Amino acid sequence: MTSLPPPPTARSSSLDQLCINAVRTLAMDAVQQADSGHPGTPMALAPLAYVLWQRHLRYHPAHPDWFGRDRFVLSAGHACMLLYAVLYLTGYDLSLDDIKQFRQWGSRTPGHSEHGLTPGVEATTGPLGQGVGNAVGMALAEAHLAQLFNRPGHAVVDHCTYFLASDGDLMEGVSHEACSLAGHLKLGRLIGIYDDNRITIDGKTDLTFSEDAAKRFESYGWHVERVPDGNDLGALDAALAAARRVTDRPSLVIVRTHIAYGSPHKQDTAEAHGAPLGEEEVRLTKQHLGWPSLEPFHVPEEALAQWRRAGERGRRLEAEWQGRYDAYRKAHPDLATELERRLAGRLPGGWDDGLPEFTPKDAQATRAASGKVLNALAAKLPELVGGSADLAGSTNLVFKNGGDVAAGSWGARNVHFGIREHAMGAIMNGLALHGGVRPVGSTFLIFSDYMRPPIRLAALSRLPVIYVFSHDSIGLGEDGPTHQPIEQLASLRAIPEVMVIRPADATETVEAWRTAIRHQSGPVALILTRQKLGVIDRTRYAPANGLRLGAYVLADAPAGKPALVLMSSGSEVEVVLGAWERLTADGVAVRAVSMPCMELFAQQPQEYRDAVIPPGVGARIAVEAASPQPWHRWVGDRGVVLGIERFGASAPYQRIYQELGLTVESVVAKAKELLRER
Repeated sequence: MTSLPPPPTARSSSLDQLCINAVRTLAMDAVQQADSGHPGTPMALAPLAYVLWQRHLRYHPAHPDWFGRDRFVLSAGHACMLLYAVLYLTGYDLSLDDIKQFRQWGSRTPGHSEHGLTPGVEATTGPLGQGVGNAVGMALAEAHLAQLFNRPGHAVVDHCTYFLASDGDLMEGVSHEACSLAGHLKLGRLIGIYDDNRITIDGKTDLTFSEDAAKRFESYGWHVERVPDGNDLGALDAALAAARRVTDRPSLVIVRTHIAYGSPHKQDTAEAHGAPLGEEEVRLTKQHLGWPSLEPFHVPEEALAQWRRAGERGRRLEAEWQGRYDAYRKAHPDLATELERRLAGRLPGGWDDGLPEFTPKDAQATRAASGKVLNALAAKLPELVGGSADLAGSTNLVFKNGGDVAAGSWGARNVHFGIREHAMGAIMNGLALHGGVRPVGSTFLIFSDYMRPPIRLAALSRLPVIYVFSHDSIGLGEDGPTHQPIEQLASLRAIPEVMVIRPADATETVEAWRTAIRHQSGPVALILTRQKLGVIDRTRYAPANGLRLGAYVLADAPAGKPALVLMSSGSEVEVVLGAWERLTADGVAVRAVSMPCMELFAQQPQEYRDAVIPPGVGARIAVEAASPQPWHRWVGDRGVVLGIERFGASAPYQRIYQELGLTVESVVAKAKELLRER
């Protein structure tokens, strides 16, 4: 048992304390009623939230998506009741009944806050550290658009991005990656708040964590403010004001707090992290705080009225910004029109005109073709920005003449993320959440494993990010099994809402990019080769625009009546076509299907899917240099998948394909065996 916490500080008014304790009691009551959740951090940070929302943050509850607002990212997503309470109290479209439905089926107040579900939630957070990376992306987007669109006397892009991080956020490696890059880029409108409550689920942080966070961030090039007492409203106010004045580098405000502040028995204990306080402890805490009622979800009228004054302040802030924007639009109509197009996500007319055309003499790796297509698109789509995790020359993700993003050169297009795949994914999500840019990021497919948390969150939030994953298989050859992806394709395809496209040649790569740009309701992963591939002769085989349907008949049997269906994606389509040629020459009625995108194909009407893969044809073979798991759906019970269920090897790629049985000869032999068994 801990000693009783000190009484409410005298350094604030009784009305201030009533407003602060409204947050604390709502958090306690919601978690208690749900019998699940995290009450401790909202109780600790209620004073910070009050000062931030009352005096610093620019927002308008009636218009949550007003572009001129400041962004606030709750990276410590387990503390979402802090955010829900403040959103309700300030007058967002979130009711007290919504608060009462915390963590229930169909509720607008889920156990970790979700963007697009709850008004005022800027990012989906929960996996610790991700929100920090999101905030860096948002701040980078603001700096990028400000440099492109602001003009002397017309600063219409001028908002700040705040994030709130816990001890756990700072322990996760992604926060180091993202904050290191933010400091390097001198993102001066980025303000972090670190809740230094020194408690995690397993106990006190000194079990595992003894670094000096202030020195860590100072070494990144951040400005650091310290607030020794998280209940000192004056100190909080001064620190936040100082952070906002610093515009030549990011700022971190370190706030020393006490988890479950006010709880007689659970303050400063791990018991307040991730579990209700208990009915008796809730009662005792309310009494200790001097709360006027023991009735759950009670909010005094005077406290609600004080919080709701935010609506009038927000109206003034938005009206002032709108006046500046109207003057900007009058002075610079073309810039305003372009900014509005980009913020709305509208594609300009003719955006895909003039894309490269490839012929059979243009053999090349799909990563090389991708670079050519990207730069053709970039000329029409200035919102495309991004780069790689120190692999731009290998992934071919370079915007020619796009300049390099650097401190003071935020309006450039090539973002050098450094060797930071985890941060790259989180920052891309932040860029997309902010709007006005379409982020593209690249690395080798094997290193997508470093990006799984942000990829999953991009899918959950349906963010229009584009990943370029090259070196997609054993086809990369001599680098060996540490760099040769086996299970990565299957794992990406397993994530809901991720569109995975593995083009067979340069012509399909053009269509893959077309499809990726058009798809704005979720992430797209383009899976590309290191090794050269022949370009399919489209005068002889079906046109590549069948990719838009996910799968299509590339070469068919006489009269379109196959006895056998061969299917594949990417570089192995070349193998399937070779087998189709030989089997056709041997008189076998065989169909070759290119399936670059299983997700798109699964969305097509049953009639189309049956037309491509006839249900009456049980003899089917899928070929892919990867884990066979995703193909079983398409080959059926009597079909066969020629894939890889072991790690690769270090050797020239042709030898590896031969040793692992992914050859024309192997496919032909398996096809004849299948047909004999019918």
